[in-house]
Amino acid sequence: MTPSPTDCDGPLHPNAILGFKHFNAGEFFEAHEELETAWRAETGEIRDLYKGILLAGVTYLHIKRVNYDGAVKVYRRSQPWLNKWPDNCRGVDVEGIRRDLNVVIAEVRRLGPEHLAEFDLSLLKPMVWHE
Repeated sequence: MTPSPTDCDGPLHPNAILGFKHFNAGEFFEAHEELETAWRAETGEIRDLYKGILLAGVTYLHIKRVNYDGAVKVYRRSQPWLNKWPDNCRGVDVEGIRRDLNVVIAEVRRLGPEHLAEFDLSLLKPMVWHE
């Protein structure tokens, strides 16, 4: 289901903002917890965007833990949740998240499971949003 234009109107959930801050600090487990709280609290379609960002963070967590299969699996799971949104929603640069995540997973695949420990963590870019 494609979100309506009004789904991108309105404020971000406070726990989503906390999750974004953890995401940008590289604290992906903590980001997951806050975004899950926001996802559970929301009743509208925006909850799906929170889930997509949550899964992007879990992808990055798997990379940091050198878990190739987990990173690839969760990346695939994130795609339907992220791809249905416009490039900018509630001040979140969704296109930037998608772009950065695609760069990251391409590098993961290039390295393969044998060399994932060599992944350049500087590729895990912070997300951009405006409150």
